[in-house]
Amino acid sequence: MKIYTKKQKKIAEKISSDAVISNWKNWKWQIKHSIRDISAFESLLAIELNSDKRKELEETLAKFPLSITPYYLSLIDSIDYMNDPIFKQSFPSPSELIISKHDMKDPLSEDKDSPTPGITHRYPDRVLFHISNVCSMYCRHCTRKRKVGDVDSIPEKEEVIKGIEYIKSNSDVRDVLLSGGDPFMLPDEYLDWILTELGNIPHVEVIRIGTRMPVVLPYRITDELVEVLKKHHPLWINTHFNHPREITASSKNALRKLADAGIPLGNQTVLLAGVNDCHRIMKKLIHKLVQNRVRPYYLYQCDLSEGLTHFRTPIGKGIEIMENLIGHTSGFAIPTYVIDAPGGGGKIPIMPNYLISWSTNKVILRNYEGVITTYKEPDSYEPIFCNRNCDDCHLQLKLDEAEEYRSVGIAKLLCDFDKTRSLVPENTERLDRRNE
Repeated sequence: MKIYTKKQKKIAEKISSDAVISNWKNWKWQIKHSIRDISAFESLLAIELNSDKRKELEETLAKFPLSITPYYLSLIDSIDYMNDPIFKQSFPSPSELIISKHDMKDPLSEDKDSPTPGITHRYPDRVLFHISNVCSMYCRHCTRKRKVGDVDSIPEKEEVIKGIEYIKSNSDVRDVLLSGGDPFMLPDEYLDWILTELGNIPHVEVIRIGTRMPVVLPYRITDELVEVLKKHHPLWINTHFNHPREITASSKNALRKLADAGIPLGNQTVLLAGVNDCHRIMKKLIHKLVQNRVRPYYLYQCDLSEGLTHFRTPIGKGIEIMENLIGHTSGFAIPTYVIDAPGGGGKIPIMPNYLISWSTNKVILRNYEGVITTYKEPDSYEPIFCNRNCDDCHLQLKLDEAEEYRSVGIAKLLCDFDKTRSLVPENTERLDRRNE
């Protein structure tokens, strides 16, 4: 598999004269040599910006810092970089300093919905657990731009322990989403410890990890990391590809490792003006994702964070894209288009309207082609009477797993799927003595 291009070799040699392929594929080397200033960017891509442009960019960086991994930098088309989707997502723009009256530092009210540092508890049965505020690079469209580069906001271990204790004390929490920053910026051992602690909580049924590493630094998905993750099933991973050009040989290799480890993969794409606001781009992206065993999960309307005005599209553009996906490709490949409601209202699905009208016995629908049809409602529907007394329900509320086979007597001892070792009659003298 080709995972080291001539362009990457050239960039590596400019960074360090003794760089070799093992350096380039070492994720810690990549972090250490992240591009953090304009001069390094110009030098590595052989691009020269004029003085006025430089001044504007320096002003932007004073508020929103720059950090690009050498790998992600190598994907930029240096000939037509101003129109390149990789460039637009990673390099600063003076437009980031345009703050509209509707922009907010914390548009999703994550801080207000934080009962303890590091925890955002918005939905009844799940929490967002911020275990790292450090990323391998700074995405220009980040909804948490307020925390980017803030070393004071990096969670200490004591803070993470408090988050774990909060989850332990709330038995309604069955789903924990590890987020940041990027959780995969943590050392393997530390991440292993966090996953172990969460896995030991009886009411936590599933753990999810949100990461952009397969996109911007796929070399972080090492065999050692995968071995750690495999220990903690059921584990789900959501990543964040926004454009087909981000799916490279290296990113495919990272996704293959995770999928082969039995980890379900999802993707969350943000709709970005000038990057992916085109139904052909979006369709190519979702097709590439499913080819690599990643299910498109969400298509996000860009949040109202400060400095993102130039990235936002009208909601109508998102609806147009969905109209060109639904019915035009496989159903499982279609993401849910959502707006994360300002003020902490959570994700609100936004879809084209396929329900045209309805009456007491008919529903009028249209399909993706514009075909209008009717669905006949049942003439008589008798709902099962429910007195809301779920504990004593003898009707259809059977939530426990079904027994595949009920073995009885000696057959129970002979079968392989039942762990019964002895059949003991009740009320024997021996058992009575035990009870005494």
